[in-house]
Order: sequence, then structure tokens, then C-alpha cells
Amino acid sequence: MENGGPKRWGFNANNKISSAPGITIRGTLSTIMGSLNPEDERPIIPLGHGDPSAFPCFRTSQIAEDAVVDSLRSAKFNCYSPNVGILPARRAVAEYLSRDLPYKLSPDDVFITIGCSQAIEIALMVLARPGANILLPRPGFFYYEACAKFRNLEYRHFDLLPEKGWEVDLDAIEALADENTVGIVLINPGNPCGNVYTYEHLKKIAETAKKLGILIISDEVYGHLTYGSKPFVPMGVFGSIAPVLTLGSISKRWIVPGWRLGWLVTSDPNGVLKETKVVDSIKGCLNFSGDPVTFIQAAVPQILEKTKEDFFSKIISLLRQSADILYDQIKEINCLTCPHKPEGSMFAMVKFNSSLMEDIDDDMDFCIKLAKEESIIILPGIAVGLKNWLRITFAIEPTSLQDGMGRLKAFCQRHAKQTIRKN
Repeated sequence: MENGGPKRWGFNANNKISSAPGITIRGTLSTIMGSLNPEDERPIIPLGHGDPSAFPCFRTSQIAEDAVVDSLRSAKFNCYSPNVGILPARRAVAEYLSRDLPYKLSPDDVFITIGCSQAIEIALMVLARPGANILLPRPGFFYYEACAKFRNLEYRHFDLLPEKGWEVDLDAIEALADENTVGIVLINPGNPCGNVYTYEHLKKIAETAKKLGILIISDEVYGHLTYGSKPFVPMGVFGSIAPVLTLGSISKRWIVPGWRLGWLVTSDPNGVLKETKVVDSIKGCLNFSGDPVTFIQAAVPQILEKTKEDFFSKIISLLRQSADILYDQIKEINCLTCPHKPEGSMFAMVKFNSSLMEDIDDDMDFCIKLAKEESIIILPGIAVGLKNWLRITFAIEPTSLQDGMGRLKAFCQRHAKQTIRKN
């Protein structure tokens, strides 16, 4: 690694806790939910949160359900888990991820976590040290900012470019980084943008990270949930260029976010992360943190190895159908623009033009009034770093989405300026 990069990484156990950013997704959605009109008898259309598990069409596979039942009834997994996760689960994750890599992962490369959220916490805890900074995407997932703030880890935002399919602004990365930069975060497939990065673009990011002497945290919790022209390419493919911490879980692909089973994986065939003691730091962090439920861990091998392709195909088909509905319907609403059709994950970023509205000031005002008048929940872009944008989740029943888009269009027409209505 160049520029003395490896020397920047190490576990810091002495950071003081400071207050997290004030805007969170859950807090923002709670505020919007509080604006719902209790007298509106229509069903609430939830387009704000990435959890489709409540909808029957998105039910998880029977293989997954049976795996958990079998694990629980065996009575073999009522014990504490090792801090790094039980070996069968680690081995299964290693084999699962290795399918898409040019090298084989070992169970020793895998650390089982309480969902992807704990993987984020551990990754940032390991990198935090006095004076260090990390590069985060904008728009992005707020939890990275919160975790960095709690650990006194400075974060600097680089922009994702909507006119280029939300690609990373590579020039901005080089301008932002300095000798105290320890890493860069990517989310692929994208939350909140619904983008999927190409092989070529990911390689450029890896080469930039190598040049700067930093590692890459690749959040792949939506891995393989792609339905456009671009296939999912894991960042670990480029682990020989720059070391990668791959974060993932069964939450999204198997539609079980409440099972809280994730992983942090060192995708690093050159062994840089072992040499620089990052792996030892990960183990150290896990020594004093909670563990995922053991019987869920024990179900992982069966879930990863035996889930049939038709289950995944059904989920992809539903997401593609819903993405089409959203993208096509947005085109009919004057004040909203979707610059790039979603190709992965469960989200789209939509630009809101407040100048076309009679009595709506910004994205937060838009979402509060929309909830009150139409019983639709949408996340304002301010919660993911972009004011006057909207993050819309479309992983719901297609018929409910059609209903929601009709209500959204009626709301926008009702609040449009007089000149817009006439047109």
C-alpha cells in the first residue's frame, strides 16, 4: 500500500462517545408517521422503509424457515456462540461469497455479526483513531455517519453523480483524502440510489484506494438483488488491488431483516489486513460485543446452500416489476424527476422541485403533508444527505404500489401552482 496506508489502521479503544447526527431514518419516519390522519380509512402505503417482509409476496423461502426450525429443535444450539461466530456458519459464508471471487475465502476470513449494522459498527471501530477520517458517499446510509460520530472518526462526503447513474466522483475522492484518511465506504447495490456499479467502475475505485493507501468497506447487504443490465460484482474481486472489508447479511436477499444475521469478511488475498493487525482488532472488538442468536447461525449453512434459484428469481421479478411501475409513474408527475431507473436494491432517489408547488417548502414538508393527506410514507432525502430529494422504497405488493403512485400523483396535482395545473 502507498502513502503509508497500513500504518493508519488499528483498533482504538479509548475514543470518547459523542452525540450522533440528529437526523436518522427511523426518527424521520417516526415523525412522518405521526402526521398520519387517523380518520383516513385507506390502507397506509409504506414507501419509506426497506423491509418488505410484511407483504406475503415477499415471504422468505421455506428452506430458510425449515433450517431455523431444524436448528432450534435439535437442541444443539442453545449455548453461547464463539465471539467470531460458529464454524459451520463461517464456513458457509466463506463458500457462498467465494462463488463470485477469483480466490477462495477461508472461515478465518469471516466474522458473523448481529446483522449488517454490527458489521458497520465493528468496521468503523477498528479504523477509528485520533485524527483519522473516512470517506462516505452522499447520498448514503446514515448509520455510517452515526457510528463514525460516536467514535470521534471524522467523516468526509464524496458525491454520487446522478447524471452518471450515481457513479462515484473519483476526482472528489482524491481531493478529499489526506494522510489521515483510513478508508472509503461503498454501498453496492446502492442504498438509497438503486444503482449497480460496473466491473470497470469498481476497478477504478480499487485503483484509487490503492493510490491513496486506504482500504475499502464494501456494503453488499443488497448483493445479487439486481434486475437491470448490470450484474452484481462484489468488491472483493479487486481485493488483490486494495484490501476490502465486505459487509453483508441474509436480511435483504432472503427477506428476513429481523433475524439479525450478518457478516464482516476480510476480502484480502494479499494478507495486508492481517499484517497490519486489522484482523486482530476485529477479534478484539468482537470480544466485548454481543453475538448473533446461535440457532440462527446454525441455520446459515442450509439457508445459503439449499435455497433454490426459483425463490431468488421470484424476488427479482417482483422488484423489477415494481421498479418499472415507480419509474414510469414518476414521469407523469411534474414536480418529481427520477434521473436514473433503479437497477438494484429496493430504492430510487427522486428529485423534488419545490418551485413548482404552491404551498410545500421542501422535502420534509412534502413528506409530512403527503402522509397526512394520502396516508403514504416516503423518506425525505435530507435523511440520506440530499435536501429536496426523496428516497422511495418500492418493495411492496405491486397493486399497493400502483395505489400509492395514484395517490402521489393526485397529491402533487392538488398542490401544484396554478400555472402548472393548467398545463
